Amino acid sequence: MARLTAARRVARLFGMTAAIISVPAFAQDASAPQAAGEAATNNVTTQEIVVTAQFRAQKLQDTPLAITAVNAAVLEARGQTDISQIAAQAPNVTLRNQPQSGGIGLIAFIRGIGQTDFNYALEPGVGIYVDDVYIPTLSSSLLDLMDLERVEVLRGPQGTLAGRNSIGGAIKLFSKKPTGEGGGYLQATYGAYNRIDVRGMADFKITDTLSARISGATKNTDGYVKLLDYGLAHPNSNVRANNAKGDGIERGTLGGRSFSAARIALRWDATPDIEVNLAGDYTRERNDSGAQVLLFAGGPSTTPEGIPWLTGKDGTAVPLNNAFVPYSTRFQQSGSTTPAGYNPKFINYANFLDARTPTSQAPYKPYSATNGQNFDGWGVTGNVTAKLADNLTAVWISSFRRYKMSFGFDQDGSPIPVAQLDNILRHRAWSQELRLNGSFLDKRIEYTVGGFYFDQNGTYNARVDLNYAGIDFIHGPDSTPSTSKALFFNGTFHITDAWGVTGGVRHTWDKKDYTYFRSNPDGTIPGPLPCEFFLGAPTAGPTGIGNSPNCLLIGLYNVTGQFKGTRTDWRVETDYRFSPEVFAYASVSTGYKAGGVNPRPFFGPSAGECSALPPGVLAPCNQIKSFQPETLTTYEAGIKTDLFDRKLRFNASAFFNKYDNIILTLTRCPAAPCLLPANVGKAEVWGLEGETTIRPVEGLTLDGTVSYLHFKYTDTGTTGVPLGNVTPFTPKWNWSAGAQYDYKTGAGSVISARFDGTYQSSMYTEAFNAATNLVDGRFLGNVRLSYTSTDKTWQLSAEVQNVFNKYYYNTVEDVKGPLGVITANPGLPRTWAVSVKRTF
Repeated sequence: MARLTAARRVARLFGMTAAIISVPAFAQDASAPQAAGEAATNNVTTQEIVVTAQFRAQKLQDTPLAITAVNAAVLEARGQTDISQIAAQAPNVTLRNQPQSGGIGLIAFIRGIGQTDFNYALEPGVGIYVDDVYIPTLSSSLLDLMDLERVEVLRGPQGTLAGRNSIGGAIKLFSKKPTGEGGGYLQATYGAYNRIDVRGMADFKITDTLSARISGATKNTDGYVKLLDYGLAHPNSNVRANNAKGDGIERGTLGGRSFSAARIALRWDATPDIEVNLAGDYTRERNDSGAQVLLFAGGPSTTPEGIPWLTGKDGTAVPLNNAFVPYSTRFQQSGSTTPAGYNPKFINYANFLDARTPTSQAPYKPYSATNGQNFDGWGVTGNVTAKLADNLTAVWISSFRRYKMSFGFDQDGSPIPVAQLDNILRHRAWSQELRLNGSFLDKRIEYTVGGFYFDQNGTYNARVDLNYAGIDFIHGPDSTPSTSKALFFNGTFHITDAWGVTGGVRHTWDKKDYTYFRSNPDGTIPGPLPCEFFLGAPTAGPTGIGNSPNCLLIGLYNVTGQFKGTRTDWRVETDYRFSPEVFAYASVSTGYKAGGVNPRPFFGPSAGECSALPPGVLAPCNQIKSFQPETLTTYEAGIKTDLFDRKLRFNASAFFNKYDNIILTLTRCPAAPCLLPANVGKAEVWGLEGETTIRPVEGLTLDGTVSYLHFKYTDTGTTGVPLGNVTPFTPKWNWSAGAQYDYKTGAGSVISARFDGTYQSSMYTEAFNAATNLVDGRFLGNVRLSYTSTDKTWQLSAEVQNVFNKYYYNTVEDVKGPLGVITANPGLPRTWAVSVKRTF
């Protein structure tokens, strides 16, 4: 059958969803929706949420975008406290905490588009915004949901509305502004794994025109993966005990967290027409390294000459095998017994230590990586809104942010020192945005015109100890200064009261430099001569004894790569309100993600060009490579309805994407190690999304979402990525279902019970899909019970997360090829918590 055109395909998908609701939509009487910002006055109707996705306040049901919006009350009812939890109720959205090797941060994908790598050389594919300020890096994007008014999740390219790197969509967090009305709250939580959370807020008036709001949060939990000393836990093995503390077989934990944050906001009504909002925030984290378990082990454990990486009790090399896999998986059967009193699903035998015998080629031993993740970040934001005329308003948004993050990881998850690293990232960002929002012809035409300037710089330092690759060096400080400038316009023409047409355009100028520095751990620079192996010395390859340390890195010191580019994105949309209950739209829009250069060339120019290698030959070669921007064109149609006197809300969207120059990080190259960003090809993607809220009777609320995504590569060039693969973190199916019942007692207090269930089908975590990087599908359930006093000043609640105690993985890292291991980040088992909240 001939391939459907993009327009026909979207029309067919849209018709399928429209048919579901078209009959009841016109079979009822019209009822006017509530005014903007009002809460529902009757708890059997759906609340109205006001969003600003198109630069002006609009009701969610009047906004011609695929958007999920939730307010603070919904977040509290679900017990959600950080941004990664939002994805459970947003169609075609995948948010995951970074694995241990990614530190503190977020993996974000929307409709199969996103980014996994925290390195500053790569741009996110999903834009994260806090109070309209762009958060440019994954390493600062694991944001606590503290004192929020609402969260907006926009699906599809936001190139004209949100700008750069929102090609997949955008997630926008909006904080509550000071009101000066007084009041606040204090909430304390205790739960499993010694969880202790405290949250609080106070809002007060300083003068008649100046108000302040102070909020803070702290979250503390013990780690849920136990680090055990393998030698002590298995005294009959060949592994030596290595617990310097001498306090039993436990060496510590993974996954523990100690988080604290504070925010102060000021609101100054300078004149009746000028409002000034200033805010400052600070975040501090002192965590364990990320939770990790070993799923497979089977690789090298000696130098090319046979020198052990880990010497056993009998003087021989301890092999890397399933003896260190505590729990049988689909990858490998466990080869060890579990010490009494421990759950094999949550055990790790890593020791973060490389104590191998030094050699002339690897003289920088021993070395111990850090079991920990630290983060210190702060920022200031200014927002000035000035009414210049009855139909013209100016908005100026200014921000400066800075952070430092450090984290260590043991990539092999075993006592054998295959790979261990310490990382330090420093970053600062400064942004300015100016908008003019106006209208004329009695608001028949509404528009926004503006400009955006963004300047950032980050440095990345690391001790990179890779015995499997024969290198042990200092990475950095690599610097990544970049700037982005943009001009944009968005306008809507209301042809009639029911019919509107919107157009937008944004032109962007990007520039980014990346400067490489590679040195030995003692501060010396490798070289100047190539590896002795390449000069004819009889060594066991370029990493064998007889070569200079890290000689493969020659030529990677104070070398700068650069990316420069311009891009024009556009959007055309039309919408029509058929009745007070039914609103429909269709749009075509574009987006892009900036290009760059490979930040991790493990081999420099001295290793020769990869293209010169014979086909199928694996050998060191030059990995300094650039990649071009990826681009997207999306055809979308959607419908939004409020039916049966607003007791039923049903929204649906269908889309078709033309996705070009897809940027993914490749882990299969002519030489290992390899983490090579590249343009892997083109794809066609289509999908369906639905969201509903139902209030059938007083006190009962039902909500649900469902999404389906079909991804198909049409070209992958010479990358070797099979056409049948899909992008990482792209499940085919997502759905969620929630139910809440609020019972009002005779005394006026309220008892609420809520259940939330979410399902996500299987997905892959690498560009090259394989069973070794497959994350199985899973269904998770959470329950929450709360009591609110008659005067609403006290609230008691109890919750159970993962109520069915499902064992699952958030991410899987497949480095079986180069390292001989597969690791995973396990989700938390069943946990419980109780909370007390006092409102004043």
